Amino acid sequence: MKIGVLALQGDFAEHIIRLKHIGAETAEVRLPRHLDGLDGLIIPGGESTTFGKLAVAYGLIEALQAFGQSKAIWGTCAGAIFLSRDIHRNQPLLGLMDIVVERNAFGRQVDSFETDLDIPALQEIAPGSGPYHAVFIRAPLIESVSGDARVLSALPDGRIVAAQQGHLLATSFHPELTEDDRFHRYFLKLAS
Repeated sequence: MKIGVLALQGDFAEHIIRLKHIGAETAEVRLPRHLDGLDGLIIPGGESTTFGKLAVAYGLIEALQAFGQSKAIWGTCAGAIFLSRDIHRNQPLLGLMDIVVERNAFGRQVDSFETDLDIPALQEIAPGSGPYHAVFIRAPLIESVSGDARVLSALPDGRIVAAQQGHLLATSFHPELTEDDRFHRYFLKLAS
């Protein structure tokens, strides 16, 4: 299993460490040719506008859209924004997932927080495991899902923070910043 991590900007190194820890082969993706031979791709947290500008500059938009038609892609935080169809503003997006995302929905950096989430889908990876401890940093909110997209997890007040659409995955939080590898293992299952 070989998983690429979009390495234009953001916390791609943390995802690579987590993937190697669970035995996946990894590759940093900066150009369209770097997608060759990958089973899946993670788009990390960072700055979504920067992702969009750099992806356009490096000719990656169309390559990533084509990759996502048949291969697994997981967007965390800014990566979830980049995967979405709509964010209520004009910036380059992949438009692969039928989700609407609000950028920085929880406030500024000082408003970052951690909380435990109930994520039933992770029971496929670790039956009987408990809640997932999620780290939110200048996090987006998944306002709505439509089409084939489904909610994987929400905060107690109902705000959506994780969604899946077939082999596409979006999380508002940063699983790469915890020791819990269940989300990365779940993604490997989607990519297989």
